[in-house]
Amino acid sequence: MKYYLIAGERSGDLHASNLMKALLDQDPNAEFRFFGGDYMQAVADTLVVHNRKLAFMGFWEVITNLNTISKFIRQCKKDIASYQPDAIILVDYAGFNLKIAKYAKKAGFKVLFYISPKVWAWNQKRALKIKQRVDHMFAILPFEVGFYKGFGWKDVTYVGSPVAEVVENHQVNKNFLAEHSLDSTEKIIAVLPGSRRQELHHILPTIEQAISDNPQLHFCVAAVKSLPSELYDSVNNLANTTLIFDETFDLLAHAHAAIVTSGTATLETALWGVPQVVVYKANWFSYKVAKSLVKVKFISLVNLIMDMEVIKELIQDDCTASNISRELVMLVEDGIDYTTLREKLGDKIASIETAKGVRKLSEPKITKTV
Repeated sequence: MKYYLIAGERSGDLHASNLMKALLDQDPNAEFRFFGGDYMQAVADTLVVHNRKLAFMGFWEVITNLNTISKFIRQCKKDIASYQPDAIILVDYAGFNLKIAKYAKKAGFKVLFYISPKVWAWNQKRALKIKQRVDHMFAILPFEVGFYKGFGWKDVTYVGSPVAEVVENHQVNKNFLAEHSLDSTEKIIAVLPGSRRQELHHILPTIEQAISDNPQLHFCVAAVKSLPSELYDSVNNLANTTLIFDETFDLLAHAHAAIVTSGTATLETALWGVPQVVVYKANWFSYKVAKSLVKVKFISLVNLIMDMEVIKELIQDDCTASNISRELVMLVEDGIDYTTLREKLGDKIASIETAKGVRKLSEPKITKTV
Protein backbone atom coordinates (compact mmCIF):
# COMPACT_ATOMS: atom_id res chain seq x y z
CA MET A 1 0.00 0.00 0.00
CA LYS A 2 1.11 3.55 -0.76
CA TYR A 3 0.12 6.30 1.65
CA TYR A 4 0.37 10.09 1.35
CA LEU A 5 0.33 11.87 4.72
CA ILE A 6 0.10 15.56 5.60
CA ALA A 7 0.89 16.79 9.12
CA GLY A 8 1.44 20.53 9.29
CA GLU A 9 2.30 20.87 12.96
CA ARG A 10 4.81 19.38 15.40
CA SER A 11 2.29 17.35 17.41
CA GLY A 12 0.71 16.03 14.24
CA ASP A 13 4.17 15.05 13.01
CA LEU A 14 4.72 12.96 16.14
CA HIS A 15 1.35 11.19 15.97
CA ALA A 16 1.63 10.64 12.23
CA SER A 17 5.03 9.02 12.76
CA ASN A 18 3.53 6.56 15.23
CA LEU A 19 0.77 5.78 12.75
CA MET A 20 3.41 5.14 10.07
CA LYS A 21 5.21 2.74 12.43
CA ALA A 22 1.95 0.92 13.16
CA LEU A 23 1.20 0.64 9.43
CA LEU A 24 4.67 -0.83 8.85
CA ASP A 25 4.14 -3.32 11.67
CA GLN A 26 0.95 -4.49 9.98
CA ASP A 27 2.26 -4.15 6.41
CA PRO A 28 6.08 -4.20 6.06
CA ASN A 29 5.70 -3.25 2.39
CA ALA A 30 3.87 0.00 3.14
CA GLU A 31 5.28 3.05 1.33
CA PHE A 32 4.96 6.69 2.36
CA ARG A 33 5.30 10.16 0.94
CA PHE A 34 4.48 13.16 3.10
CA PHE A 35 4.40 16.76 4.21
CA GLY A 36 5.64 16.46 7.79
CA GLY A 37 8.55 16.86 10.15
CA ASP A 38 11.50 15.23 11.85
CA TYR A 39 9.51 12.45 13.53
CA MET A 40 7.99 11.26 10.27
CA GLN A 41 11.29 11.62 8.44
CA ALA A 42 12.87 9.28 11.00
CA VAL A 43 10.42 6.60 9.89
CA ALA A 44 10.69 7.14 6.13
CA ASP A 45 13.08 9.37 4.21
CA THR A 46 10.47 10.51 1.68
CA LEU A 47 9.70 13.99 2.99
CA VAL A 48 8.33 16.44 0.40
CA VAL A 49 8.03 19.64 2.50
CA HIS A 50 9.04 20.15 6.14
CA ASN A 51 6.22 21.43 8.32
CA ARG A 52 8.36 24.23 9.77
CA LYS A 53 7.58 26.01 6.50
CA LEU A 54 3.85 25.65 7.20
CA ALA A 55 3.69 26.76 10.84
CA PHE A 56 1.49 29.87 10.63
CA MET A 57 -0.57 30.54 13.75
CA GLY A 58 -3.49 32.94 14.10
CA PHE A 59 -5.81 34.64 11.62
CA TRP A 60 -3.49 37.59 10.98
CA GLU A 61 -0.45 35.39 10.40
CA VAL A 62 -2.37 33.19 7.96
CA ILE A 63 -3.73 36.19 6.04
CA THR A 64 -0.27 37.70 5.61
CA ASN A 65 1.14 34.40 4.32
CA LEU A 66 -1.64 33.36 1.94
CA ASN A 67 0.63 33.37 -1.11
CA THR A 68 3.11 31.03 0.56
CA ILE A 69 0.36 28.68 1.72
CA SER A 70 -1.23 28.64 -1.74
CA LYS A 71 2.12 27.73 -3.28
CA PHE A 72 2.46 24.70 -1.01
CA ILE A 73 -1.13 23.62 -1.69
CA ARG A 74 -0.44 23.63 -5.44
CA GLN A 75 2.77 21.71 -4.90
CA CYS A 76 0.98 19.13 -2.73
CA LYS A 77 -1.81 18.53 -5.28
CA LYS A 78 0.72 18.04 -8.06
CA ASP A 79 2.78 15.65 -5.94
CA ILE A 80 -0.26 13.57 -4.98
CA ALA A 81 -1.28 13.27 -8.63
CA SER A 82 2.21 12.06 -9.50
CA TYR A 83 2.50 9.60 -6.57
CA GLN A 84 -0.98 8.03 -6.95
CA PRO A 85 -1.36 6.76 -3.37
CA ASP A 86 -3.86 4.12 -2.26
CA ALA A 87 -4.99 6.49 0.48
CA ILE A 88 -4.36 10.03 1.64
CA ILE A 89 -4.13 10.44 5.41
CA LEU A 90 -4.69 14.00 6.62
CA VAL A 91 -3.53 14.76 10.16
CA ASP A 92 -5.20 17.77 11.83
CA TYR A 93 -4.06 21.10 10.21
CA ALA A 94 -7.57 21.87 8.97
CA GLY A 95 -7.03 24.99 6.82
CA PHE A 96 -4.52 23.26 4.56
CA ASN A 97 -5.82 19.72 4.73
CA LEU A 98 -9.46 20.43 3.91
CA LYS A 99 -8.36 22.10 0.68
CA ILE A 100 -6.34 19.01 -0.17
CA ALA A 101 -9.30 16.81 0.80
CA LYS A 102 -11.56 18.65 -1.66
CA TYR A 103 -9.09 18.10 -4.48
CA ALA A 104 -8.34 14.49 -3.55
CA LYS A 105 -11.97 13.43 -3.20
CA LYS A 106 -12.82 14.94 -6.58
CA ALA A 107 -9.80 13.20 -8.12
CA GLY A 108 -11.03 9.84 -6.82
CA PHE A 109 -8.51 9.19 -4.03
CA LYS A 110 -9.44 7.56 -0.73
CA VAL A 111 -9.40 10.41 1.82
CA LEU A 112 -8.93 9.57 5.51
CA PHE A 113 -8.61 12.04 8.37
CA TYR A 114 -6.70 11.28 11.58
CA ILE A 115 -7.14 13.79 14.41
CA SER A 116 -10.23 15.79 13.58
CA PRO A 117 -10.17 19.50 12.83
CA LYS A 118 -11.65 21.38 15.79
CA VAL A 119 -14.90 22.16 14.02
CA TRP A 120 -16.79 21.72 17.27
CA ALA A 121 -15.07 24.88 18.52
CA TRP A 122 -16.35 27.30 15.87
CA ASN A 123 -18.38 27.29 12.65
CA GLN A 124 -19.69 23.83 13.44
CA LYS A 125 -21.43 23.52 10.08
CA ARG A 126 -17.98 22.85 8.62
CA ALA A 127 -18.68 19.29 9.74
CA LEU A 128 -20.90 19.00 6.66
CA LYS A 129 -18.03 20.09 4.43
CA ILE A 130 -15.73 17.51 6.02
CA LYS A 131 -18.38 14.82 5.54
CA GLN A 132 -18.48 15.61 1.81
CA ARG A 133 -14.70 15.56 1.39
CA VAL A 134 -13.55 12.77 3.72
CA ASP A 135 -14.31 9.06 3.53
CA HIS A 136 -13.61 8.29 7.19
CA MET A 137 -12.68 10.22 10.32
CA PHE A 138 -10.46 8.69 13.01
CA ALA A 139 -11.29 10.81 16.06
CA ILE A 140 -9.07 11.18 19.13
CA LEU A 141 -11.48 12.89 21.53
CA PRO A 142 -14.37 10.88 23.01
CA PHE A 143 -17.03 13.52 22.36
CA GLU A 144 -16.23 13.90 18.64
CA VAL A 145 -18.16 10.80 17.52
CA GLY A 146 -21.39 12.18 18.96
CA PHE A 147 -20.68 15.60 17.51
CA TYR A 148 -20.33 14.27 13.96
CA LYS A 149 -23.34 11.99 14.32
CA GLY A 150 -25.33 15.16 14.98
CA PHE A 151 -24.53 16.10 11.39
CA GLY A 152 -25.57 12.72 10.02
CA TRP A 153 -22.06 11.32 9.62
CA LYS A 154 -21.59 7.73 10.77
CA ASP A 155 -18.13 7.11 9.26
CA VAL A 156 -16.37 8.29 12.42
CA THR A 157 -14.39 6.08 14.81
CA TYR A 158 -12.93 6.96 18.21
CA VAL A 159 -9.49 5.35 18.21
CA GLY A 160 -8.19 6.52 21.57
CA SER A 161 -5.80 9.31 22.46
CA PRO A 162 -2.45 9.41 20.62
CA VAL A 163 -1.22 11.71 23.38
CA ALA A 164 -1.88 9.02 25.99
CA GLU A 165 -0.07 6.53 23.77
CA VAL A 166 3.03 8.71 23.52
CA VAL A 167 3.09 9.40 27.27
CA GLU A 168 2.67 5.71 28.07
CA ASN A 169 5.54 4.70 25.77
CA HIS A 170 8.02 7.30 26.98
CA GLN A 171 10.97 6.02 28.99
CA VAL A 172 11.83 8.61 31.63
CA ASN A 173 15.48 9.62 31.87
CA LYS A 174 16.41 8.80 35.48
CA ASN A 175 19.46 11.06 35.24
CA PHE A 176 17.46 14.08 34.08
CA LEU A 177 17.99 16.17 37.23
CA ALA A 178 21.73 15.52 37.41
CA GLU A 179 22.27 16.16 33.71
CA HIS A 180 20.71 19.61 34.05
CA SER A 181 22.23 20.40 37.46
CA LEU A 182 18.80 20.59 39.08
CA ASP A 183 18.34 20.27 42.83
CA SER A 184 15.98 17.42 43.73
CA THR A 185 14.79 19.35 46.80
CA GLU A 186 13.58 22.33 44.75
CA LYS A 187 10.04 22.80 43.52
CA ILE A 188 10.37 22.58 39.75
CA ILE A 189 7.84 24.47 37.66
CA ALA A 190 7.68 23.37 34.03
CA VAL A 191 7.03 26.14 31.51
CA LEU A 192 5.63 24.99 28.16
CA PRO A 193 5.41 28.18 26.05
CA GLY A 194 4.65 26.46 22.75
CA SER A 195 6.69 25.50 19.71
CA ARG A 196 5.86 28.39 17.36
CA ARG A 197 7.69 31.68 17.07
CA GLN A 198 4.42 33.63 17.38
CA GLU A 199 3.49 31.85 20.61
CA LEU A 200 6.81 32.76 22.23
CA HIS A 201 6.58 36.35 21.06
CA HIS A 202 3.22 36.88 22.77
CA ILE A 203 3.56 34.84 25.96
CA LEU A 204 7.21 34.94 27.08
CA PRO A 205 7.24 38.55 28.38
CA THR A 206 4.41 37.72 30.81
CA ILE A 207 6.03 34.44 31.85
CA GLU A 208 9.34 36.23 32.35
CA GLN A 209 7.68 38.55 34.86
CA ALA A 210 5.98 35.65 36.67
CA ILE A 211 9.34 33.88 36.99
CA SER A 212 10.96 37.02 38.37
CA ASP A 213 8.14 37.36 40.92
CA ASN A 214 8.73 33.84 42.30
CA PRO A 215 12.42 33.48 43.20
CA GLN A 216 11.53 30.69 45.67
CA LEU A 217 10.64 28.41 42.74
CA HIS A 218 12.85 27.01 39.98
CA PHE A 219 11.43 27.24 36.45
CA CYS A 220 12.43 24.94 33.62
CA VAL A 221 11.42 26.20 30.19
CA ALA A 222 10.65 23.54 27.59
CA ALA A 223 12.44 24.89 24.52
CA VAL A 224 12.63 23.45 21.02
CA LYS A 225 15.74 23.29 18.86
CA SER A 226 13.68 23.96 15.74
CA LEU A 227 13.44 27.62 16.83
CA PRO A 228 16.37 30.06 17.22
CA SER A 229 17.77 29.81 20.77
CA GLU A 230 17.89 33.60 21.13
CA LEU A 231 14.08 33.63 21.32
CA TYR A 232 14.48 32.30 24.86
CA ASP A 233 17.14 34.80 25.98
CA SER A 234 14.76 36.89 28.09
CA VAL A 235 13.92 33.97 30.40
CA ASN A 236 17.26 32.21 30.15
CA ASN A 237 18.97 35.20 31.74
CA LEU A 238 16.95 34.82 34.95
CA ALA A 239 18.73 33.20 37.90
CA ASN A 240 15.92 30.76 38.74
CA THR A 241 15.46 29.45 35.20
CA THR A 242 16.89 26.53 33.22
CA LEU A 243 16.33 25.95 29.52
CA ILE A 244 15.51 22.36 28.60
CA PHE A 245 15.68 21.62 24.87
CA ASP A 246 13.46 18.88 23.41
CA GLU A 247 12.99 16.95 26.65
CA THR A 248 9.48 18.03 27.55
CA PHE A 249 8.26 14.66 28.82
CA ASP A 250 11.28 14.15 31.07
CA LEU A 251 10.71 17.66 32.41
CA LEU A 252 7.04 16.94 33.13
CA ALA A 253 7.99 13.67 34.83
CA HIS A 254 9.95 15.72 37.38
CA ALA A 255 7.76 18.82 37.65
CA HIS A 256 5.65 19.86 40.64
CA ALA A 257 3.43 22.22 38.59
CA ALA A 258 3.34 23.75 35.12
CA ILE A 259 2.54 26.85 33.11
CA VAL A 260 1.22 25.65 29.76
CA THR A 261 0.33 27.50 26.58
CA SER A 262 -3.03 26.21 25.37
CA GLY A 263 -2.85 23.29 22.96
CA THR A 264 -2.00 19.61 22.97
CA ALA A 265 0.51 20.28 25.75
CA THR A 266 -2.34 20.76 28.24
CA LEU A 267 -3.42 17.15 27.77
CA GLU A 268 0.19 15.91 27.83
CA THR A 269 0.74 17.72 31.12
CA ALA A 270 -2.42 16.23 32.61
CA LEU A 271 -1.46 12.70 31.58
CA TRP A 272 1.84 13.14 33.40
CA GLY A 273 -0.23 14.07 36.45
CA VAL A 274 1.22 17.59 36.71
CA PRO A 275 -1.01 20.37 38.11
CA GLN A 276 -1.15 23.21 35.59
CA VAL A 277 -2.39 26.68 34.75
CA VAL A 278 -3.17 27.30 31.08
CA VAL A 279 -2.07 30.58 29.52
CA TYR A 280 -2.83 32.10 26.14
CA LYS A 281 -2.03 35.37 24.40
CA ALA A 282 -2.28 36.22 20.72
CA ASN A 283 -2.02 39.05 18.26
CA TRP A 284 -4.82 41.52 19.14
CA PHE A 285 -6.51 41.12 15.76
CA SER A 286 -6.28 37.31 15.81
CA TYR A 287 -7.67 37.18 19.34
CA LYS A 288 -10.63 39.43 18.57
CA VAL A 289 -11.54 37.39 15.49
CA ALA A 290 -11.20 34.11 17.41
CA LYS A 291 -13.27 35.38 20.32
CA SER A 292 -16.11 36.34 17.98
CA LEU A 293 -16.10 32.89 16.36
CA VAL A 294 -15.25 30.35 19.06
CA LYS A 295 -18.34 28.81 20.66
CA VAL A 296 -16.84 26.41 23.23
CA LYS A 297 -16.65 27.20 26.93
CA PHE A 298 -12.96 26.28 27.29
CA ILE A 299 -9.74 26.38 25.27
CA SER A 300 -7.80 23.58 26.96
CA LEU A 301 -8.30 19.97 25.94
CA VAL A 302 -8.52 18.87 29.57
CA ASN A 303 -11.51 21.09 30.31
CA LEU A 304 -13.15 20.32 26.97
CA ILE A 305 -12.98 16.56 27.53
CA MET A 306 -14.24 16.91 31.09
CA ASP A 307 -16.85 19.54 30.11
CA MET A 308 -15.97 21.48 33.26
CA GLU A 309 -13.16 23.66 34.59
CA VAL A 310 -10.58 21.26 35.98
CA ILE A 311 -7.64 23.57 35.27
CA LYS A 312 -7.56 27.37 35.35
CA GLU A 313 -7.40 29.17 31.99
CA LEU A 314 -5.82 32.62 31.86
CA ILE A 315 -6.62 34.11 28.45
CA GLN A 316 -5.43 37.36 26.88
CA ASP A 317 -6.11 40.21 29.37
CA ASP A 318 -6.46 37.73 32.26
CA CYS A 319 -3.03 36.34 31.43
CA THR A 320 -0.94 38.45 33.79
CA ALA A 321 2.12 37.66 35.89
CA SER A 322 0.21 38.21 39.13
CA ASN A 323 -2.60 35.83 38.08
CA ILE A 324 -0.08 33.17 37.05
CA SER A 325 1.75 33.53 40.36
CA ARG A 326 -1.47 33.19 42.35
CA GLU A 327 -2.41 29.99 40.52
CA LEU A 328 1.08 28.50 40.94
CA VAL A 329 0.95 28.89 44.71
CA MET A 330 -2.34 26.98 44.84
CA LEU A 331 -1.19 24.30 42.42
CA VAL A 332 1.99 23.52 44.33
CA GLU A 333 -0.01 23.19 47.56
CA ASP A 334 -3.20 21.47 46.38
CA GLY A 335 -2.50 19.70 43.07
CA ILE A 336 -5.15 18.42 40.61
CA ASP A 337 -6.78 14.98 40.32
CA TYR A 338 -6.89 13.73 36.70
CA THR A 339 -8.31 10.24 37.38
CA THR A 340 -11.66 10.83 35.68
CA LEU A 341 -9.95 12.33 32.64
CA ARG A 342 -7.94 9.14 32.12
CA GLU A 343 -11.09 7.04 32.42
CA LYS A 344 -12.85 9.12 29.75
CA LEU A 345 -9.95 8.64 27.32
CA GLY A 346 -10.06 4.85 27.64
CA ASP A 347 -7.29 2.35 26.91
CA LYS A 348 -7.28 2.06 23.10
CA ILE A 349 -3.88 2.47 21.41
CA ALA A 350 -4.58 5.16 18.82
CA SER A 351 -1.91 4.37 16.25
CA ILE A 352 -2.74 0.65 16.17
CA GLU A 353 -6.50 1.19 15.99
CA THR A 354 -6.09 3.79 13.24
CA ALA A 355 -3.65 1.65 11.24
CA LYS A 356 -6.14 -1.23 11.26
CA GLY A 357 -8.86 1.08 10.00
CA VAL A 358 -6.62 2.70 7.38
CA ARG A 359 -5.58 -0.66 5.93
CA LYS A 360 -9.14 -1.95 5.79
CA LEU A 361 -10.42 1.19 4.07
CA SER A 362 -7.46 1.40 1.68
CA GLU A 363 -7.75 -2.09 0.29
CA PRO A 364 -9.21 -2.15 -3.23
CA LYS A 365 -12.68 -3.60 -3.47
CA ILE A 366 -12.79 -7.00 -5.12
CA THR A 367 -15.38 -7.29 -7.84
CA LYS A 368 -16.75 -10.81 -8.14
CA THR A 369 -17.17 -12.22 -11.62
CA VAL A 370 -19.70 -14.84 -12.52
